[in-house]
Amino acid sequence: MNAKDIRTMDEGKRREELEALRKEMFNLRMQKATGQLANNARVSAARRDIARIKTVMNEQKGKS
Repeated sequence: MNAKDIRTMDEGKRREELEALRKEMFNLRMQKATGQLANNARVSAARRDIARIKTVMNEQKGKS
């Protein structure tokens, strides 16, 4: 997911995506703690996606 795609989403869709990514991060952390995590790169990718969404949300809030 890139910032251009996130900017085209409406506010509700961004919030839903952020919540889904937070749940995914929780699940990935649990998998890592129990030694079941197969794809370590997904943790950092999810963390970056969360940061992108939060950045765009703050940009949009500043424009209002």
